[in-house]
Amino acid sequence: MFKIQLLPALGLAFMALFSTVHAHADDATSIRSPEWAQPVGNQFNLHQMTPTLYRSALPDSSAVPVLEKLKIGTVINFLPESDANWLKSTDIKQVQLTYRTNHVDDADVLAGLRAIQEAQANGPVLMHCKHGSDRTGLMAAMYRVVIQGWSKEDALNEMTLGGFGTSNGFKDGVRYMMKADIDKLRTALANGDCSTSAFALCSMKSWLTPGTKEHAATEEKTALVVTP
Repeated sequence: MFKIQLLPALGLAFMALFSTVHAHADDATSIRSPEWAQPVGNQFNLHQMTPTLYRSALPDSSAVPVLEKLKIGTVINFLPESDANWLKSTDIKQVQLTYRTNHVDDADVLAGLRAIQEAQANGPVLMHCKHGSDRTGLMAAMYRVVIQGWSKEDALNEMTLGGFGTSNGFKDGVRYMMKADIDKLRTALANGDCSTSAFALCSMKSWLTPGTKEHAATEEKTALVVTP
């Protein structure tokens, strides 16, 4: 993995880490790793992470031809507002997973990663938020670490220095990543658990629902998919 030694070790104080991020933000374009998501065109902060995963800011109807050219099969939206207004008259599936980086927990991340994996079975996926930096950036970083096996340091470098925009929301994503237990997240993802904790709200709901985990997972998936 290509490494850029700009971020301090993850064990250092959070504020020192975030200060370093801002100090080098202006140099991001000149030190971009070829491993990082690569720009696609110059609109909507659109970048390609893998052959089947893209990230962007909130698109509008003019983006539809671009998405169709990229053969996007599913758009995953992390905003509270639906994509239905701009993404219509198309076969692209819509999935809405609202969350905020300042309230993110393992259940949010697992729902996002699971939605990406399931959607990739039907073709390339685009995930987005409003600016394509905070919510999308954190989910992209967690995908890198949990799914692709990147180190936290490498994923944080891409998230904060990749040229996806600057935001105060980075500090929330960095804080979550620093404390996230990656092994527990991988295990929960593989087992179909909604959280790493048996006392999470989604886990407790499954105790009260017939069919336990399988039923809860089916209900969750159904709630996420929006018919175009």
